[in-house]
Amino acid sequence: MASKGKVAIITGAGSGVGRAVAIAFLKDGYNVVLAGRRKDALEETIRLAGAGADQALAVPTDVTDPQSVKALFAACEERFGRLDVLFNNAGVSAPGVPLEELTYEQWQKVVDTNLTGPFLCTQEAFRIMKDQNPRGGRIINNGSVSAYAPRPNSAPYTATKHAISGLTRSTSLDGRKYDIACGQIDIGNAATDMAAKMAEGVPQADGSIRKEPLMDVTHVANAVLHMASLPLDANVLFMTVMATKMPFVGRG
Repeated sequence: MASKGKVAIITGAGSGVGRAVAIAFLKDGYNVVLAGRRKDALEETIRLAGAGADQALAVPTDVTDPQSVKALFAACEERFGRLDVLFNNAGVSAPGVPLEELTYEQWQKVVDTNLTGPFLCTQEAFRIMKDQNPRGGRIINNGSVSAYAPRPNSAPYTATKHAISGLTRSTSLDGRKYDIACGQIDIGNAATDMAAKMAEGVPQADGSIRKEPLMDVTHVANAVLHMASLPLDANVLFMTVMATKMPFVGRG
């Protein structure tokens, strides 16, 4: 296996993109620490990958809680002794209501999960990666095409995904001195439970409701695995993987 012995932490590994990426990494030979709110979902991901207890560790984690994040990375270091890849993937969205009707709590939940969570995980990854031997590692952030263009009624999600692009650039710059590379994958309509509504019809910028194409989430997993496979002197800073015919590059 190409990556046997390397260690990855994947957040949001109990479903969707995180599950697909965790399965791909496990099948490629990585030791994987799976983080998410529900232990049963994390263990189901491990079963789907056919991985043994020596290769995979499920750690229930709340990425919005600094102590929970510290415990996640401590568990990784205790079990596997190092960290080669962090995939910051956990994320949520707010109800698709008009901007002026969003509550403070709805806004804050998205900011805490989508932005503060990846920041906290990045801090802990730095602390391990800069001191381990061999030194360094790679951090991959799950952005979105929403990091470039919003959907209607998506201010919290869109704002955090734009902010993740800034975090990616800052992490890439600040990680240089520690041999830490950082990149971002921007995904458009992967076929997951979270995106199922796209096939039924979603609001467009012109006010219409239209169905949107989706792609197999395996393509996303393979793209993340490719980014992780590069030597640390090479980096994919930003990669967009999208359903070819989705309405992203056209006018709204």
